[in-house]
Amino acid sequence: MNEKTDRWEDFRLFLAVARTGGLSPAGRLTGKSAATLGRRMLALERSTGRELFVRHERGYELTAQGRELLAELTPIESGILRLEKRPQQIDRPLVKVSAGTWTTMALLARLDDLSGEPADVRLRFVSAEALLDISRREVVIGIRNERPTDTALAGRKLTRIEFAPYATDPDTKGWIKVAAQTASAGWVSKTIGNDAYYEVSAPRSSLDLALNGKGIAVLPTFIGDTQLTLQRVGETIPELSHDQWIVTHQDDRHFPEVRRVIDRMCNVLQP
Repeated sequence: MNEKTDRWEDFRLFLAVARTGGLSPAGRLTGKSAATLGRRMLALERSTGRELFVRHERGYELTAQGRELLAELTPIESGILRLEKRPQQIDRPLVKVSAGTWTTMALLARLDDLSGEPADVRLRFVSAEALLDISRREVVIGIRNERPTDTALAGRKLTRIEFAPYATDPDTKGWIKVAAQTASAGWVSKTIGNDAYYEVSAPRSSLDLALNGKGIAVLPTFIGDTQLTLQRVGETIPELSHDQWIVTHQDDRHFPEVRRVIDRMCNVLQP
């Protein structure tokens, strides 16, 4: 506790003693013992150079200087209490999470479940198909398609991810090709070659086109199956199936805020 915070704590205790007229009732209000309150009031008198109380067997009575201090503190009390609350909001720890387009989409749909109620962390989502370096703390938590092999990293297995082709109608013709370095984009390129109705640079755009009936998009089933106007127009694609892992640094995984977010992500992403 720094000097300014310690001084305000003494002032706060002074207000309690001044308003209740004694150490015992002030103790019930503040959670401090009568002995602690007595010592703090003596320390406050010494530090301010004021005689604040007349001490009786029946309680603590304010002196003229005590009444002056009470009058000085009362108008600023509510403002200080508001300032005390702000650091709790500002100092919520930041947890950076990286995931691909589809997992980020699933996480954002359950944002309240991840943040807590009331929110006890600040979450920064980095949606990227490329892997960010957890060892160098580019992010704190990453969603990966395979178990980490780096001994500095820890992983928790989530679930099996499957992909399938989706469209608004089983008679839809033409594929939607994504120009991205992903396994599903590679599968589409290998399967259809140049025979694509549309080509997009972002995976999310393939979903938007499919929803508008413009072609067939290869999507993870946890996304495609939740779209009311889409249906599977083919079987799941075995070579695209993979396990999903939550990965973090060994040194970070025991931080309370990281542990909370990981546990919540497991609840959100597990089927």
